[in-house]
Amino acid sequence: MVASKAVQSEALKKAFLSVAREKFFPEGMREHSYVNSAFPIGSGQTISQPSTVAEMLEMLAVQRGMKVLEVGAGSGYVVALLCELVGEKGKVFGMELNERLKEMATENLATAGEKNFEIAFGDGTMGWEENAPFDRIIISAACYKIPKPLVEQLAEGGRLVAPVGSSLSQKLVLFQKENGEIIKTRHAGLFAFVPLKEKHEV
Repeated sequence: MVASKAVQSEALKKAFLSVAREKFFPEGMREHSYVNSAFPIGSGQTISQPSTVAEMLEMLAVQRGMKVLEVGAGSGYVVALLCELVGEKGKVFGMELNERLKEMATENLATAGEKNFEIAFGDGTMGWEENAPFDRIIISAACYKIPKPLVEQLAEGGRLVAPVGSSLSQKLVLFQKENGEIIKTRHAGLFAFVPLKEKHEV
C-alpha cells in the first residue's frame, strides 16, 4: 500500500505503516486486510479500500497538533490513521450513527494502542458542536451536499474532504473555508461510498 501513488507524503506513509489494518476487520475476514479493496464490516457498512483512504487523507493535509472530525467512523481504521497524523498533541473525534459499529471502533482503536481519540454514537451530519471548531473534517460516506452544521464547525482556513455526488457515484471533493463559506478547491476520481445516513436537512 505504501508503494501506491496515492501515498505521497512521508507522514502518511508512516501512518499506514504504523496502523495494522487487520485490527479493524471482523474476525474471519482478516486474511483480506491488505487487499486494496473495500470490505463489509457489518450493518451494511464497509471499510474503504486503502488507496481511497490515502487519497482522501492526502487531500485533507492533516498536520500534527490538529483537531480532526471524521463523520462515519465505521470500524475505526481512518480514525487510527488520523491519530498517527495529528500526534500526541492533536485529537481525533469520530461520529458513528450505528451503535454496534461505534462500540467496535472504540474497541478496535484501544486494541491498536491509539489514545488521542473520542468516538460518539450520534448523527454525524450534526457534527460535534462542543468540540468545535475542527481544523479538518472528513466525511467517510457519500453525500450530495455538505451539511450546514459541519460547515459551521469547520475552523476558518480549515479543510473538509467528502465524496460528493449521487447515490451511485461520487467524486472526492476538497473544500476550504474562507470568510465563513466553504469553497470547492479541487476534486478527484469516481468512487462509490455507502450513503451518509443523515437526520439533518441539507
